[in-house]
Amino acid sequence: MSEMIIVSDPTASTGKEPQKLRRSIDKLEGKVIGFIDNAKPNFHYLVDDLAEVLTSTYGVRSIVKHRKRGASIPAPVEMVNEISKQCDLVITGSGD
Repeated sequence: MSEMIIVSDPTASTGKEPQKLRRSIDKLEGKVIGFIDNAKPNFHYLVDDLAEVLTSTYGVRSIVKHRKRGASIPAPVEMVNEISKQCDLVITGSGD
């Protein structure tokens, strides 16, 4: 005797239309790169290593770093506005 198993789809719809991609950059040389650290352990080590590679190998002009208060807390609007004005490219990240 076999039983029927019901499998539910665990994914949820966001209810939002897909957004257009933002502008892209062709090269990193001379650009300002920003990082938003989500406050998980060890991400700052990765950022420090990436900053070194980006500046020494790819000619990035400078690195801007911001840190959120916690991983589950969104970046404050003020932080997002500030870093987006300062930087040509912003990378958000996670560590552990």
